[in-house]
Amino acid sequence: MLNELKEYQRKFFNKVDLSYKRYFYNINLDKKLVGIVGARGVGKTTFLLQYLKEHPLPFSKKLYISADIVTIPSLYEVAEAFSKEEGKILVIDEIHKYKNFEIELKKIYDILDLKVIFSGSSALKLDHAKADLSRRAIVYQVEGLSFREFIEMSKGIKLPSYKLEELLLHHEDIAYELLEKFNLTLLFREYLKSGYYPFYFEDKEDYLLKLNDTINTVIEVDIPSIFPIEYDSIQNLKKLIRLICASHPYTPNMKELMQKMAIKDNYKGLYRFLEYLNRAKILTIIRAKTKGDNIFTKPDKIYLNNTNLHHAYCNDHNIGTAREVFFASMLRVYHAIEIPKKGDFLVDEKYLFEIGGENKSFKQIKDISNSYVVADEIEVGSGNKIPLWLFGFLY
Repeated sequence: MLNELKEYQRKFFNKVDLSYKRYFYNINLDKKLVGIVGARGVGKTTFLLQYLKEHPLPFSKKLYISADIVTIPSLYEVAEAFSKEEGKILVIDEIHKYKNFEIELKKIYDILDLKVIFSGSSALKLDHAKADLSRRAIVYQVEGLSFREFIEMSKGIKLPSYKLEELLLHHEDIAYELLEKFNLTLLFREYLKSGYYPFYFEDKEDYLLKLNDTINTVIEVDIPSIFPIEYDSIQNLKKLIRLICASHPYTPNMKELMQKMAIKDNYKGLYRFLEYLNRAKILTIIRAKTKGDNIFTKPDKIYLNNTNLHHAYCNDHNIGTAREVFFASMLRVYHAIEIPKKGDFLVDEKYLFEIGGENKSFKQIKDISNSYVVADEIEVGSGNKIPLWLFGFLY
């Protein structure tokens, strides 16, 4: 078995591209058990292979296996055999495909002298009832390409990222410096349509078709592997995505949504569908802070996860929705986002943002401290009016 797995790994190593490293490449992997979770297609596998290939240990001391392709009867048995051959690092990709993987990971952690890095769907939730991994594993959530990363991959240039506070204080100077290095208008339009998932660079012509296939796989394979869901419900998940996509942006009327989906008197079922899609990074659900994180509490706003999904699923690309989706997708990586009473977004319980076009005014948020207008269709801002595109440089 090990020889087959090592041959499989060798073939992958020959193909891995080391030319570009995502924003999370330098996360701390020193712990004995580390998880990398994120949406399908954001580059988790590429990252794992890059890490293994560049690690100074000899080839024989590190092992990559994937549940997508290789059938493993027992993770522990593979890990034990690898450990007996003095293996040191075991990488397990798509771990949510293994039934009761938590028990296997706990056993490996407790018994073997082996470092394990695993990846899985963003919907993955460690089941503490099966094995308490909370004090054993550190888990990182990773996202798709930022606008900055997209430009770097497109143009082969290196660009800086900025902390939010730095951007708010110095956005005018930052914009001037950045605009000397690339054509903003063409690249931003391209990013909004096609730039969130790295596999765009593998096949630009058929990208949206491939994106549809990817989301179908998430709904038909990944979600059912994690949550108890019937076949009929899978069709409802797809319908729910299209209903939300057609709204601009969507402040949900749960009763109306249930009627459109032909769901009778089952609010909890609808809330569960929304949570599944939110956890799988197909939707973004935002609530006011006062409502907490209870999944059975009505969301204040529901968006598709990123602007590329709007182009893949919506016939009508509402520009107002796209602006809010872009802003939320860039801020959520390092910041807490809520829906305030005034304005569009409250960030980190401190900064208030109103999103709009170049003529957007401060009327709705005037006289509120730490409030900003985020304007599309401008290259450089002034004062508390900041270009939308700049928020793509937060990671």
